[in-house]
Amino acid sequence: MYQFRRIIMAFCGVVLCGFCVGMLQKANLGVDPFTCFVTGIANLFKSTYSTFYLILTGVLLVLVFILKKHYIGVATVINLFFTGVAADTMHHLLDIILPHPNLAMRSGLMVVAIIFTCLAAALYFTADLGVSAYDAISLIAAYQYRLLPFKYCRMITDSLCVLVGFLFNVTLGVGTIITALFMGPLTQWFRTHLAEPLLTRGQHAMA
Repeated sequence: MYQFRRIIMAFCGVVLCGFCVGMLQKANLGVDPFTCFVTGIANLFKSTYSTFYLILTGVLLVLVFILKKHYIGVATVINLFFTGVAADTMHHLLDIILPHPNLAMRSGLMVVAIIFTCLAAALYFTADLGVSAYDAISLIAAYQYRLLPFKYCRMITDSLCVLVGFLFNVTLGVGTIITALFMGPLTQWFRTHLAEPLLTRGQHAMA
C-alpha cells in the first residue's frame, strides 16, 4: 500500500505539472525557466526548440545518472510520456472554455498554474520514484552535496536558465520571473506541509 501511494503521488504530480504547463501556455505571460533556457540555446544555434529539448534533456539525464541515478525512476518515465499529453489536453480545453481571455483571466491562470506546479513538484519529489532531469539538478545540489537548502538551489538554477534565455533573445514575461524566484521556496513549503505528511501518514497506516 505504501509503494502504491508513492506511485499515485508521482503520477498525480507529473500529470498536474503537465496541466499547469498548458495553463501557462494559455496565459501567455512568460514560460517557465527551463523552457526559457532551452529556447535560448536553440536560438544560439539557430535550431528548433524540440531539437534542443531532446539534446539538453539527454545531457542532463547522463549527468544525473553519473551523479545520482537514484533520481531516475518511474516518475522520470511518467514525466517523459504524460507531461506533454497533459499540457496539450489542458491547453485544448482552455481554448474551448476561454477562447479569448482578457488580461485578468490570463493573470489568474498564471497564478493558479504557478501554485499548482509547485504542489505537483512537491508530490513527485516526495514520492521519490524519480524526477525530471532538470529537477534532479537542484535536488542533487541540495541533498547530495548540501551546497544550499533546496529552495535556494532551485532559485539559482531557475535564475541561471532565465539569464541564458535573456542573453539569447528569449522574450521574458512576468510568469518567467515569478517562477524563477518563487517556485523553489513554494515547492519546499508544499513538501514540508503537505506532501511529506501525506506520505508519512500512509507509512504509519501500514505500521
